[in-house]
Amino acid sequence: MRVLMPSIAATLFVFSALPADADTVDAQLAPCLACHGVKGQSAIPEVPSLGGQPVFYLTIQLLMFRDKLRVVEAMNQVMQGFKDDDLRNIAAYLTKLPPPDPAGGPVDFDRMARARELSEQHRCNFCHQGNYSGAENVPRLAGQREEYVVKALREYKNNTRRGYDASMADVLYLISDEQIQDLAYFLARLR
Repeated sequence: MRVLMPSIAATLFVFSALPADADTVDAQLAPCLACHGVKGQSAIPEVPSLGGQPVFYLTIQLLMFRDKLRVVEAMNQVMQGFKDDDLRNIAAYLTKLPPPDPAGGPVDFDRMARARELSEQHRCNFCHQGNYSGAENVPRLAGQREEYVVKALREYKNNTRRGYDASMADVLYLISDEQIQDLAYFLARLR
């Protein structure tokens, strides 16, 4: 995982020279797709897949990165100089990419059942939809990279990543790290 970080940094350095007002959406998308996957499905641990995410959610996240309301240095740097229309166009493109495929391999059905029960108990399926496809300003979680979900949930729990309101921190307050890992396992295996 850490071995990949220099290659991500090198990719971001190369693409940071790309002007935000590049002529085409394709040119603007190059740095996004370098890390998040050409087809919107990330192959890099702890980097989310963006295919199939709700367009409004993507637009808001891009705006938050651009305006440093959400701090992830690489993303903040890449988004500098993009105009609102650029963000909308990038989000419109990304949302049309196919959603990620579920994680493969054998499935631990007991673990899936525990996580489903936990997600229903804490109403994850209310905001993220019953099929975890997300809607409006709520992200798609079905098929998301397991490592990324663990990272994101831990960040919400320890308040280093903030949502639009306190609901994520409130929900995760009573959830153990083992349960976070079970939730990520469950979500990564949904279509």
